[in-house]
Amino acid sequence: MAKIKITVVERTFNQDITEAFGSEQFLAGAGNGPCARFEDGQEFILDRMSKPDDFCDWAWADIHREVRIVAFRGGMPNVNAPQSAVCCCTDGMKPVVFKVERVEEE
Repeated sequence: MAKIKITVVERTFNQDITEAFGSEQFLAGAGNGPCARFEDGQEFILDRMSKPDDFCDWAWADIHREVRIVAFRGGMPNVNAPQSAVCCCTDGMKPVVFKVERVEEE
């Protein structure tokens, strides 16, 4: 199987939604900015279909479908690179956008 590279494209932050729906505890702690679990530009290389050890469980649940599609030579028709996808975790307050791409071994 070819390797799969997951790149953190951008961590976003919906401040208005967070302020409207975030709990007091969340707003006092982690609710004050983009996701702290990832860094923009961070890369993960997969040589099997399992979640990397330090990858967010919730984000993995959201993007593993695209990882599988790309692993088996699929891609998204709206992305400008073949055998790749752009997807995100579904956290409405702090979504993270990922690029998933197939890396052919030489």
